[in-house]
Amino acid sequence: MTTRTRSRKTASPSRKAASPSRKAAAPPVPEESALLRWLKERRITEVECLVPDITGNARGKIIPADKFSHDYGTRLPEGIFATTVTGEFPDDYYELTSPSDSDMILRPDPDTVRMVPWATDPTAQVIHDCYTKHGEPHELAPRNVLRRVLDAYAELGLRPVVAPELEFFLVQKNTDPDFPLLPPAGRSGRPETARQSYSIDAVNEFDPILDLMYDYCDAMKLDVDTLIHESGAAQLEVNFTHANAMDLADQVFLFKRTMRESAMRHGVYATFLAKPMENEPGSAMHIHQSLLRISDGHNVFTGEHGGEDFSPLFGHYLAGLQKYVPMAMAFFAPNVNSYRRLVFGEVSPSNVHWGFDNRTCGLRVPLDTPENMRVESRFAGSDANPYLAMAATLAAGLLGIREQGSPTAPISGSAKELGYDLPRSLGEALDGLEGCPELREMLGERFCRAYVSVKRKEYETFFRVISSWEREFLLLNV
Repeated sequence: MTTRTRSRKTASPSRKAASPSRKAAAPPVPEESALLRWLKERRITEVECLVPDITGNARGKIIPADKFSHDYGTRLPEGIFATTVTGEFPDDYYELTSPSDSDMILRPDPDTVRMVPWATDPTAQVIHDCYTKHGEPHELAPRNVLRRVLDAYAELGLRPVVAPELEFFLVQKNTDPDFPLLPPAGRSGRPETARQSYSIDAVNEFDPILDLMYDYCDAMKLDVDTLIHESGAAQLEVNFTHANAMDLADQVFLFKRTMRESAMRHGVYATFLAKPMENEPGSAMHIHQSLLRISDGHNVFTGEHGGEDFSPLFGHYLAGLQKYVPMAMAFFAPNVNSYRRLVFGEVSPSNVHWGFDNRTCGLRVPLDTPENMRVESRFAGSDANPYLAMAATLAAGLLGIREQGSPTAPISGSAKELGYDLPRSLGEALDGLEGCPELREMLGERFCRAYVSVKRKEYETFFRVISSWEREFLLLNV
């Protein structure tokens, strides 16, 4: 494994000690003043006001810094959370949003302010939270969905800690979507043709891109830790240092922008599509997760004797994941392409079995010190919205704790031999979510209804497209 690691500083001028969750109320005036001072000290001329949308991409406004200094009432239409990836609207759009298609009020989260290192002029980016005109957290905003789950944990005196591992591909620029993607040439001038898992030299082929990525991450104080080469041609993985779930969701959201920009500056694309190439493996976002007791920081997953011993609460958490992950797959696999990775993937999970240090399982419990007892959920693709993927997996675990469920016995052999028990398409996954009132209540009924409507519209739009395979093999043969 490569040793590309760097120390990180705090992420913002107002970084506080990790709290159970960010409160729903708008930031008080002292927080806003600290943010304004930060902008002035760095002579910021423009501010990117970012809002993560349903897909996990950035929407928002770019405004002059002097206007931002006097305007904490930035607004966006709530319809951005009821829009498909193709820019269309579901048929029940005006039932999901207000009849007047009204605006949301945006409030900056001072903890998220960072420089935009690739901007020509001094530019800052700040993630914003969305509120109704009455000051309530907007139910359709993915960041508020995650906060809703974190608040439920806080009521139990618990704080989730996560560490995502994010895979992605570097590919040649592709300006014609009818042509398949190809790996780019590295420093040697030759594209990769063989799988190079954990190869140091294969990583070094892309040093100029990765060095720029690390420089950008340093400037933005993103806690990118380890970098490795995965099994696909020009497929890489970055690991993030463990922290509270909202911070890590923010970092994954920002890292995707950063990685795409770093690659683009060197004439290639970085893609987080779950299965971008027919003969290459898919890309995942594995999420390591544990729970700490707020009062003393104790890992409540740890058993009395350490080793492979775990607490009864950890067993309940595992049972919740096993029960509810199949119904939550629309968040882990949110696009039609996601199921190419799952159904046909060589190393992607096929079911909800778990095991100690067993990568064939969808739920892997790494062997580590007792204080680091955790479970790695391997279901989410790299195309998943990090806020929603983390909210869904934590919600499933919390439901297991509430229900006091018991997990199955751990698997020591190959879980792949035990069959495929997950949804096989986005349509099946949405059916599962609609049929799970417990998960919908945890994440918010209004949000789940909007999410299902948007994703069903995307699914229908996909099926309108006639593929080249159909034209090649069916045109004259049926």
